[in-house]
Amino acid sequence: QEQLVESGGGLVQAGGSLRLSCAASGRTLSMYAAGWFRQAPGKEREFVAAISRSGGSTDYADSVKGRFTISRDNAKNTVYLQMNKVKPEDTAVYYCAADRRTFGVVVTTKGYAYWGQGTQVTVSS
Repeated sequence: QEQLVESGGGLVQAGGSLRLSCAASGRTLSMYAAGWFRQAPGKEREFVAAISRSGGSTDYADSVKGRFTISRDNAKNTVYLQMNKVKPEDTAVYYCAADRRTFGVVVTTKGYAYWGQGTQVTVSS
């Protein structure tokens, strides 16, 4: 199975930007649809963004649409989440996920077989 490792989290001021990376072990990330989810303490894990294996299709939660961009570089075996105009409510642990069962996008936690360990994003006011 794929091993996913997130990085790039940290402290950022509201209105600022941050880019998260998700690096996959092996050399087969191109076979997987990928996505980003987030979870704040005491809250449910929620969908953020998803991308098809080729990068040709994407989907976003309404809460981040227009601010966040998911992308991938299959040659580098990496998926990215560019976070712009961040808000305090974006504070959470961000997880990347991957699944090889679809050629489209996957927007539910149940749709992903593999998960990273998470990276903390904290947005201050």
